[in-house]
Amino acid sequence: MFRAAVDIQPACLGLYCGRTVLSVNGSVEIYGDCGVCPRGQRTDDNKICRECVGSPDRYDWLYLGFMAMLPLVLHWFFIEWYSGKKSSSALLQHLTALLECGAAAVVTLLLSDPAGSLHIRSCRVKKLSDWYTMLYNPSPDYITTVHCTHEAVYPLYTIVFIYYAFCLVLMMLLRPLLVKKIACGLGRSDRFKSIYAALYFFPILTVLQAVGGGLLYYAFPYIILVLSLVTLAVYMSASEVEFFKDLLVRKKRLVVLFSHWLLHAYGIISISKLDKLEQDLPLLALVPAPALFYLLTAKYTEPSRILAETGNGH
Repeated sequence: MFRAAVDIQPACLGLYCGRTVLSVNGSVEIYGDCGVCPRGQRTDDNKICRECVGSPDRYDWLYLGFMAMLPLVLHWFFIEWYSGKKSSSALLQHLTALLECGAAAVVTLLLSDPAGSLHIRSCRVKKLSDWYTMLYNPSPDYITTVHCTHEAVYPLYTIVFIYYAFCLVLMMLLRPLLVKKIACGLGRSDRFKSIYAALYFFPILTVLQAVGGGLLYYAFPYIILVLSLVTLAVYMSASEVEFFKDLLVRKKRLVVLFSHWLLHAYGIISISKLDKLEQDLPLLALVPAPALFYLLTAKYTEPSRILAETGNGH
């Protein structure tokens, strides 16, 4: 157990300002001036910068998985949107997008500390302000600001930017060649529209992470559930799915349904964190409930039927 140096030093102000350990002489630690902690460190309860030696917990990994899914889901959406009904290239583009995002995730983990391993070391997230340390730089004399901005949630904030950068690079290397080879059923102007869309949504995702990373960290399970429910209802309504047999007409509808079920399960797992398996696992039985409810009630909400009944009533 280390004993701090006995030098009398002024108090370290600010929520995230700390003193770095300059040297260790036996059981005595020599500290530097109060300031910003180096990357990969955060302050402890005694305002000393300590290296992050923990590992992300289950919820942290679920958050990173959510941030990793965002570009993949958007890729798939715009590929489907612009591929056209007669195009046979959509499936290959979907697989290529999955390959790009998967490879980007692996490379990002391998480059993170410790390098060459799929494991990463991290600091534990304690509260929302940990994501926004730039808002807590103290001004002791109300004139001079002591800048103590650092990544207190290392590496959950910056690792997402690195991942998006690799996704973009791999997309620009792989996708244009693939699209040029196989997208023969599309016009020249339509072939690359899914790629152009990615050039728009990647900056948007980057700004979203930069500004709202902390909010997303706490809200993403509920965002997944709400969006997956809304998009499933919209898709089934637009596809005029009213009975179970309508789902079996096209395999694509089953794929979309199962994809939404996976998102439902991901959201439920993220909320419950599976801390108590005997209580949390039964919640997964609720995954098909929204789709079943829609199929059972769709015939009663058909606009033409409602209008007909209203007309008969008059």
